[in-house]
Amino acid sequence: MEIKVNFLDNLRLEAKFDDFTVIADQPIRYKGDGSAPGPFDYFLASSALCAAYFVKLYCQTRNIPTENIRLSQNNIVDPENRYNQIFKIQVELPADISEKDRQGILRSIDRCTVKKVVQAGPEFVIEEVDNLDADAQALLMPGSPSDAGTYIAGKDLPLEQTIANMSGILAGLGMKIEIASWRNIVPNVWSLHIRDAHSPMCFTNGKGATKEGALASALGEFIERLNCNFFYNDQFWGEELANAPFVHYPDERWFQPGRKDELPPEILDAYCLKIYNRDGELRGSHLFDTNSGNEERGIVSLPFVRQSDGEVVYFPSNLIENLYLSNGMSAGNTLAEAQVQCLSEIFERAVKREIIEGEFALPDVPAEVLAKYPGILAGIEGLEAQGFPVLVKDASLGGEFPVMCVTLMNPRTGGVFASFGAHPSMEVALERSLTELLQGRSFEGLNDLPQPTFEGHAVTEPNNFVEHFIDSSGVVSWRFFSAQSDYEFVEWDFSGQGENSNAEEAATLFGILDNMGKESYMAVYEHLGATACRILVPDYSEIYPVDDLIWDNTNKALFFRADILNLHSLSDAELKALAERLVESELDDYTDITTLIGIEFDDNTAWGQLTILELKLLIYLALQQYEDAKELVEMFLQYNDNTVERGLFYQAVNAVLEMELDEDLELADYEANFRRMFGNERMDAVIGSVNGSVRFYGLTPTSTKLEGLDRHLRLIESYKKLHSARANITSA
Repeated sequence: MEIKVNFLDNLRLEAKFDDFTVIADQPIRYKGDGSAPGPFDYFLASSALCAAYFVKLYCQTRNIPTENIRLSQNNIVDPENRYNQIFKIQVELPADISEKDRQGILRSIDRCTVKKVVQAGPEFVIEEVDNLDADAQALLMPGSPSDAGTYIAGKDLPLEQTIANMSGILAGLGMKIEIASWRNIVPNVWSLHIRDAHSPMCFTNGKGATKEGALASALGEFIERLNCNFFYNDQFWGEELANAPFVHYPDERWFQPGRKDELPPEILDAYCLKIYNRDGELRGSHLFDTNSGNEERGIVSLPFVRQSDGEVVYFPSNLIENLYLSNGMSAGNTLAEAQVQCLSEIFERAVKREIIEGEFALPDVPAEVLAKYPGILAGIEGLEAQGFPVLVKDASLGGEFPVMCVTLMNPRTGGVFASFGAHPSMEVALERSLTELLQGRSFEGLNDLPQPTFEGHAVTEPNNFVEHFIDSSGVVSWRFFSAQSDYEFVEWDFSGQGENSNAEEAATLFGILDNMGKESYMAVYEHLGATACRILVPDYSEIYPVDDLIWDNTNKALFFRADILNLHSLSDAELKALAERLVESELDDYTDITTLIGIEFDDNTAWGQLTILELKLLIYLALQQYEDAKELVEMFLQYNDNTVERGLFYQAVNAVLEMELDEDLELADYEANFRRMFGNERMDAVIGSVNGSVRFYGLTPTSTKLEGLDRHLRLIESYKKLHSARANITSA
């Protein structure tokens, strides 16, 4: 994690990381102002807090209350060497906690990350640099030189060269990539989380049988998502980019809706229109893009090549963003390598959906076949040694598709996790199934798995597949575990041979789609210095239902974004119109405003916690529509996951509104005790919110210029790096 430090007045320091700011000072006796803890005090507190976190985690997973658990830490200093210290952590536990859990709690403290890093003895490298933002590769894993030659199946270059090439490309773009975490809890299963130090919302996860393989995976995914603009999906990119010569890609085209809002004839083709507009309800206005919000400019559309005949077909960016998420995008050392990865993911997810929604029972992989892959077997045995039974299944549906499945069961909670992987090689598909299973997870993380069900609607419900797509945490049917499988096991092999193996495999995978009667469309992106592609297979590779284009389109943001961002400057008539639109939209009251309008607010602010319900409530208070406000305050207090501070504010608002609506009650009779209960500052805000002198308490003013929205502006600055690179390629 990158922590940037600013020098403030006197000895005060400011450390900034993620969305947080920490102030450090020195005691007055050391010439400071005593306004904040010192740096070493934060260090001491970090180990105590880390120990307490692991205690809390242990107790939460076992439903042990922590109200009566107390923890303290003392540092004992060696009088002859102040750098030699003992940290004594003591825990006071209630008498009703079992001996087993007492020992478990103590062992959990031993897992404290701060403690382990200190015990391992971190190495400090102190150096001068010309530019803090320049060396993107320096934060990555120290390891083998880039001229080493570790080849793995599916890669056209050695891992070391792949890592060097990709990190160099990111450095050239001005992306400073940092590794936030590593995981390796069983043999031959590695995963990591990387992110842009300047814009942590841009992150990816990597997985592999080795740490180098996992790093290459994470970097490749990062580059693929940059090339396909995935990090910036659903977000407003600002007025400057909305009016730039191009918004998404230099070869984009803009088309105007036809008469009566008809679809422009230049977009899609007859094959796609049968899928996306089967009932004739799709209109041109459904396809305005969320990112620019520039309705006057028209429908921005991106060129894809139809694989059956090489013709170019224009897909609205809105359609891609709404239906496909990250499915079918990849970067590679070569185009063929990227194509194999794209198509493998498409088959993995489509077959997974067919199996889960069809409640199929899959055949087990025979022990003698599994024994051919000792590295994979070692990882499985590592899980079973920890008490997690593992099932290894052939998900090829009788040898038709290159897909495998590894399913983990958790006897402690009754939960299961079905992880799928795909690749023309059975070994690689198996490895991907296993590494996907544990990507970013600890053993404790396996306690959150959902339980199987015999309720068919629970597994066929569309959002269940979305959960499976995001992190494989959706529900599976008990029928999946039947010993009577619906298919015979096939020891399949779709892999190519020799130097052109990836090209052969890509042709094979495209051939499977062709035999199924599916059209596929591909865009190749090389503007950023890396080869990436995106493949769409209509009516096969979508993640969300096609009906979302009409009923749950992300461009609903365009109906609300400008007014919400300009909230503080709206007239009463404009506020009333906004509230009416929010009501008429029938959107879920608990939808957060971040999602609704595509703005990355800081999670730690009132804007970041704001929901449609609370926004309507604040508008009703501003308009002094007390009955409507009272109804929503009661809903807010009954169910919300906002901060304690915000809850107390609305508890007080509820009481004051009660008095406004009851002729027999007078605020003056209660105000003194309200102030004792809620404090003067909060009550001033509450009374002001009700009488109209305070509007939209807690929400700092902004506008469509996005002033003050630092988190979102960092995301836009990240995108501008890509936009500039694409513009430079075009003008060269």
